[in-house]
Formats: sequence, structure tokens, C-alpha cells
Amino acid sequence: MITLRNITLRRGTKVVLDDASVTLQPGEKVGLVGRNGAGKSSLFALLTDRLQSDKGEVEIPRQWAVGEVAQNMPETDMPATDFVLEGDTRLMAARKALEEAEAAEDGHAMADAHGLLMDAGAFDAKPRAQALLMGLGFKGAQVDAPVNSFSGGWRMRLQLARALMCPAELMLLDEPTNHLDLDALVWLEAWLQRYEGTLIIISHDREFLDAITKVTLHLDDAKLMRYGGNYTAFEAMRAERMVLQQAAFEKQQDRMAHLQKFIDRFKAKASKAKQAQSRVKALERMERLAPVLTASDFSFEFREPVSLPNPMLMFDEVACGYDTDEGEKIIVRGIDRSVLAGQRIGILGANGQGKSTVVKTVARMQRAMGGKITEGKGLSIGYFAQQEMDVLRPDEGPLMHMVRLAKEVSPSAREQELRDFLGQFRFVGDMVNQAVGSLSGGEKARLVLAMLVWQRPNLLLLDEPTNHLDLQTREALSMALNEFEGTVMLVSHDRALLREVCDEFWLVTKGGVGPFDGDLDDYQKWLLDQSKEAAKLAKEAAKKAASAPAAPVVVAAPPPPAPIASREDRKASGQARQKLAEQTRPLRKEMEGIDAKLNKLADERTALEAQLASGSATPTQIADVGKRLKAIHDELEAAELRWLELSGQVDAMHAAAA
Repeated sequence: MITLRNITLRRGTKVVLDDASVTLQPGEKVGLVGRNGAGKSSLFALLTDRLQSDKGEVEIPRQWAVGEVAQNMPETDMPATDFVLEGDTRLMAARKALEEAEAAEDGHAMADAHGLLMDAGAFDAKPRAQALLMGLGFKGAQVDAPVNSFSGGWRMRLQLARALMCPAELMLLDEPTNHLDLDALVWLEAWLQRYEGTLIIISHDREFLDAITKVTLHLDDAKLMRYGGNYTAFEAMRAERMVLQQAAFEKQQDRMAHLQKFIDRFKAKASKAKQAQSRVKALERMERLAPVLTASDFSFEFREPVSLPNPMLMFDEVACGYDTDEGEKIIVRGIDRSVLAGQRIGILGANGQGKSTVVKTVARMQRAMGGKITEGKGLSIGYFAQQEMDVLRPDEGPLMHMVRLAKEVSPSAREQELRDFLGQFRFVGDMVNQAVGSLSGGEKARLVLAMLVWQRPNLLLLDEPTNHLDLQTREALSMALNEFEGTVMLVSHDRALLREVCDEFWLVTKGGVGPFDGDLDDYQKWLLDQSKEAAKLAKEAAKKAASAPAAPVVVAAPPPPAPIASREDRKASGQARQKLAEQTRPLRKEMEGIDAKLNKLADERTALEAQLASGSATPTQIADVGKRLKAIHDELEAAELRWLELSGQVDAMHAAAA
């Protein structure tokens, strides 16, 4: 087990842990949560001996191997598969033992080394490494491409695969989903659910934590608090604890006020001096509970758009891509869709299929390679780039960004108004002039959000907006998007955000864009099916490797989903929908009648309230109107209850048919 006993840890002048204690049992899957800057990564450094505590003891079984994702960017020409294989410490040790035995021509040592290789699973190590790479989104020949040929985000995926390759009893993962798209995230989630060792994860993805963890460690105010449950359970238990803590705090404040009143009254009287002094000591000894703030410390809202053109966008055989030295590189073609006012569109698809390319084309960051995009009159686009520095200048501060933006959008804005506005997004004091290049990822993301809000857009294009946001800021963003009156097009691997914001999905796949007929659960189910298929292929490859170990083995990537069903499937689906429509028709007809009745009652109530407000009604009329309003209230309640019952029946029939 892992035991932290009375740990105090300082980083410079900041106390990260103050007399913290916690025990974790073998095999537990733990979510480590807390505000950005609370010290979560410092706790990981403590567990791996990169930091030493100022006080207390850390106990981890000596024989445990620890796996974690290295944060440095790898620089090597080594093939990707070989780079990942080096994460298997047992395999590397066995290979080294064999090399030393062969160099010494020691037959017994060679036999022992071959035994170690067999125990380490050397015969199927390469297929296992390639299966990890495939699961994390690498395709075909990429599994043997040089590490240096990949971009920064893909190299971090290589570091993650290398960590997963390690046969570790303790796995430490710090924001493992930051560089993953939804496909790879779902695969990783399933892999970690099967992991048998002790796992500690730092993540701001609540659904990811809910699916994997059974214990939550909350790091707050330099204290560690253990909760038995996933993140959702932790939220409920913490809310209850905060209510109790607030009550204890208020009770203590009353007690302290009583003691202070006695001291103030009698400290100058000789006859009471001794009692007063004892109360001073009691007051000093009393533990001062910190007040509990139950409200969120960060919230914002998008301003009402000036106009809402409808449609906002029309795509006519649009092709999206980018220019290269060899010419145009088209990623997606034949887009023929419309974007309407008020739509909430989630854009799904595997990494590299062109989601960001489509968004950048709509945002006017890249030109369309073909076709025509027609914009509605008065269209105002707010764009959140996946790489914040695409829209920020590293050598300028937040205030300068806002000043430049205000000149374009609202020239009359004063500097103090801009400072006050930035304060709403936690940019206060000298921070408004701090160079953006020196800000943290979360701070850059908040600045981009501030700039979006100031623009008053009617179309929001958000490309992975949550990458550097903590859970509190993600929830603030979700609430703001739900209250936004314009249109949202969202690319994100945060499933909680997609569920809470989007009501329809587009799928980017096989060079095209089409509607995804299903919800996020349907998409996730398909992704898991593809992961199972990849695992099956990996097993087949392992068998081939065992029979011909010298032959190179590459696990084929699972094919992308076909967005269009076969004619027979469409016919069967149409018949099923027609049958379901016939079954639900009486219920829907009754619901329509109730809707009409509700509208009629609401109109009558409005007229009666206007009659009362006019002041011209006689006492008798006022009494009659009051009785009728009470009757209307009762009728509305009964009608709404019946409508909900019918709606539940219809939903149940749809669910049964699915």
C-alpha cells in the first residue's frame, strides 16, 4: 500500500502540503483533483522521489515499478514502436542480461536471460506496443516512423504509450487526455479500466474520472482529503461536508463572539481579570475554521448577439484543406450542409480526419479549396483555436489584446472598462500587462474566452476549448454556452461538455462530413467496438510473431465508420420508424391537444392579470378573477402533469425500439 504520514511539502515559499496523511490500498484507482496550482503535480514528484518532503514519511513498497508519462519532448530518430518498447523495463532488463551473457559467452547466464525474456513476453512485445499506438490514434506505417517526424502533440502520445507499456504496479498519469481526441480517449479509458495495478490520475475530464476511478483525493488548502467514490460521488459528499462545515463555522463564530464579549467587558476589572485571562487563552486555543464558500469562484456569460441571421452558413460542395509546397492538400470535400440560428453542433471524428480544418475554414483562418460558403447577413464569428497562440501574441499582455480588440469592435471603450472586464476573468493588477507567452495554459484559455465574450458573436467556433481548463472553469463554460442565444459548433474530447451543450452531431470521416445518426453513447459504443477489433488483430499478429519472430508485424488500423447505411438497412430502419410512428400517434395527438389547451389557458391568465393590473375592476370582479386564476392554475398543473406522463411513455417506446 501507499502511505503518506504527516507530510509537509514546500515549493519555494508556498506550502503545497501541510501535515497531510492518506493511505491508498493496492489496486485502487484514484482520481487526484484540486484547483490549478494546488500542488497535484508536486505530489506526483514526491511519490517518484523527484521531490523530498520537508517533514513526514512516504511509504511505497520497494519492489513496485512506477510508470508515468515523461513530460519532456522526445528527440530521437528511433522508430515509434522501438521507442514505446523501451517503456517495458522488464523486457529491456532481460535484453540487456542476454547481451551481457552473450558477450561473456556464459551459457548458464544466456539460458537465464532467455527465461527472463519469456517471462517479459518478448515474443509478442512488438505487437503489444503497436496495439497501444493504434489505440492512441497512430495509423499504418506511422507505427515505425521516426519519433522526430511527429508533431509535439503526437510525441506526447508516444510518451503516453511508452508509459502504458511499462509493467508497473503503480501508474501515475498527469492529464493523460490533453493531447487525445475522443476516439483515443475512449480507447484509453477502456485500457485503464482493465489495468490491475494502483492508478492515480490527475484529470479535468469528469466523465473520464467517473468511468475509471473508485477513490477521489481532493487537494485543497494544502490538505489531502480522501473520498470513497468517483468524481460525481466526491462532488455530492463534498457538498454535504461543506454544509456541515459551514454550520460548524457559524456555531464557532457565535462561541468566539461570546468569549470576546466577556473579555472586552471584564479584562479591566481586577475581580474578573483571572476569568478574562482564561478566556483569552481559550480563544487562542480554539481552532479557527476557515469560512466555506459554496458559490463558484468563476462564472461568465456570453453577451446577447446583435443579430441572429438564419441560416448563418450554407456550404455548397465545399472542400477544405491547406496549401503545401507541392500544392493544395484537400482533407475534406463535398460539404453540402447548412448551419441555422440556435443550433448546437458537436463535430465528431478520428484525429486527422479534418475536424479542425473544417473549423478553421469556417473561421476564415484558411481559404476554402473548392465550392462556396455563403454567410448570413450580419454573421459575427467567435473562434477559439485549439492552439491558443494562433489568436494571441506572445509578447503582449491581456490588456493590450483587449485594447486592440476594442478598437475593432467598440472604439469608445475606456481602459478602465477593459481592466474591469479582464478582472471578471481573473486578470487583476499587474497581471493585465504580463506577456501572454509567460501565462499558463489555463490563463491563455481564459483570455481567449474573454476576447470571445467582448466580440458579442452570433456563431461560436470552439476547437478543443477545455484542454487547459480546470473543472470549475469547464463547468462555467458549459453554463455560459447553454445560455448563449447564438449558434455553437464544438470540437471537443470532453464528453460532459458535448453532452451538456450539443443536441446534434456531425461526423467527419473518409474525406466527407455528414450527420451522425445517434447520440454520444452510440458513438462511444462504436469506438469501443473498433478497439475490440484492434485487440483481436493484435492477438492474431502476436501468433504470427511467435511463428516468425524475425518478420516485421504491423497491426492494421480499424476502418473508419461508414456514414451511409446500405439500402437494406435504410429500408428496415424506415419500416421500424413507420411502425413506431403509428404506435405513438395516439399519444402524440393527445399531447398536441394538451399543448393547445396550455396555450389557451396561458392566454386567458395573461388577460385576467392585465385586467387586475389596470385597476378598473370592481371588488366583485376582482373576486371572480381571483377564483378563475386559481382554477386556471389547477388546470395548468393537471395538464402539464398529463403531458409529462405521455412524453415519458413516448420516450420509453422509442428506447424500447432502439
